[in-house]
Amino acid sequence: MSRYEPVEIRRLPSGVPGLDEVLGGGLPEYSMYVLAGGPGTGKTTLAQQIMFANATDDRTAIYFTVLGEPTLKLLRFQQQFRFFDMDKVGKCINFVNLSDTVRRLGLKRTLDALNGHVAEMNPGIVVVDSFRTMLVAASGESIRDLQSFLHDLSIQLTSWQITTILVGEYGRDELVGNPAFTVADGIIWLALEMRRNSVVRKLQVLKIRGQAPIQGLHSFRISDSGLQVFPRLLEVDLGPVPPASERRLNTGVAGLDEMMHGGIPEGETMLVAGPSGAGKTILALQFLVQGVQNGEPGVMVSFEETPEEHIRKAHSFGWHLEEMIEKGRLEMIYMRPVDLTVEEVLQRIETVVQRIGAKRVVINSISGFELAVAPTEREDFREALYRLTRGLVVQRIGVLMTTEVPEAFGELQFSFYNISFLTDNIVLLRYVEIESRLTLALAVVKMRTSKHSRELREYAITEKGIEVGLPFEEYSGIVSGIPTPISPLALVGIQLSQEEKRILETLLEKGDSTAQEVASETNLDEQLVSKVLQSLSRRKYVAEIVEADRVIYHAVLPELKALRQSQRPKMV
Repeated sequence: MSRYEPVEIRRLPSGVPGLDEVLGGGLPEYSMYVLAGGPGTGKTTLAQQIMFANATDDRTAIYFTVLGEPTLKLLRFQQQFRFFDMDKVGKCINFVNLSDTVRRLGLKRTLDALNGHVAEMNPGIVVVDSFRTMLVAASGESIRDLQSFLHDLSIQLTSWQITTILVGEYGRDELVGNPAFTVADGIIWLALEMRRNSVVRKLQVLKIRGQAPIQGLHSFRISDSGLQVFPRLLEVDLGPVPPASERRLNTGVAGLDEMMHGGIPEGETMLVAGPSGAGKTILALQFLVQGVQNGEPGVMVSFEETPEEHIRKAHSFGWHLEEMIEKGRLEMIYMRPVDLTVEEVLQRIETVVQRIGAKRVVINSISGFELAVAPTEREDFREALYRLTRGLVVQRIGVLMTTEVPEAFGELQFSFYNISFLTDNIVLLRYVEIESRLTLALAVVKMRTSKHSRELREYAITEKGIEVGLPFEEYSGIVSGIPTPISPLALVGIQLSQEEKRILETLLEKGDSTAQEVASETNLDEQLVSKVLQSLSRRKYVAEIVEADRVIYHAVLPELKALRQSQRPKMV
């Protein structure tokens, strides 16, 4: 039994970036399409963009206007777009006005006139704009006449091997039972979504015969280049998450890498959350700079600060981002907050990632991202964030995101925007009060695929960037933001053995004492106490006061506090 071979259908490119992907491969040739939507949605611009992209000397086009306005007026506005080629007008593209024919002679004579022009010019593409206006103008016709007209038009144009585009202003409530949509091979719906002062353009392929389009609403913009469509990525398009990698991306902050057992696992996401001024952006820049030094190109996506602001900030730490940008190792994307759509952001990032082969991406910040997108997009913000990060993770790209959280002493938030479950790793930055001053504290809250330190460590913003110090071992209540000293030694924060702590605490509490007196208070062996005191003396933690018949030991508390201050990283 012979296997049936299907007829190959040639597809025409739409000439609209992103639309062919949504359509499932382009526009099948010799088919009839309806571009429907309300006024101002971009139907005429889309029709002309498709026509100019495909009209050639071998495949000419006729643009029938039924708008009640002169063709010259239409051309004057449309030639503002870059796709408009005046050299094609009158040669491979001809404009014909049917307004008078429809209004005076009705549908049957209009069809005869249309057939006459087609027979004379033998085009490969025919556009009727506006098809709805034609039907309204012929409103005296019966429903049967209307159906007959649509059927005859479809049969004749298809038999002549012509690709037809019908443009019409229709509301969604007019789609069901309309004969124009029944005979059409493809229907593209354009709409404006408005909320408060925000307007977002959406496109949907309601129907297309012979191929599978991407379902759902897709955002698009109209610029001086015409339409650009931003396809909505579905989970199936993103592919499976690759298996966990043993490789780590070091953050550029030695202490943080130590706490994370080597850095961020390759191809995972990390959320850096903290209040204003805690150093989130600095940590993000440090992550990118370290990547460039490791031969891993990076991308900074910012919704608040401009690239120039980031470059100036980086200079204060000795990082020359402009040199990295010139060498193609770093790129900065500033997404100006003007009713952005998630698909628009995704496509912009993906284009840059592919161009420079990025291995690290920073989203700065999630809170800014949410404010930048149009209000209609915020309802599905978590889904949008998932699609954004998933699309990068499947390429084994390390993603660092920042988000601002309000600082509330006595309260520690571990869930931000209800999105913490979307990220593999979470680093929390916060303020704590110690000795009547604000100190910065850092914690690794979560690592999904790796062990990590659970310490709360002090860190500082220095001339070298973020520097992580020692854990807060001498304090309790760090999480509350208002810690309390565990012992007097917490005021100086020095590292001691248990015996050294007991002996030094006794000196601080009882005052100047001999070794014998300290041994009596601590119930420790006098020889051990003498040995420990001599060791503390050599390290300048206590001072020996030699009298005639005895040696008295004095805890040098002020000096120890000064020592502790000198051990802290210097803030810039």
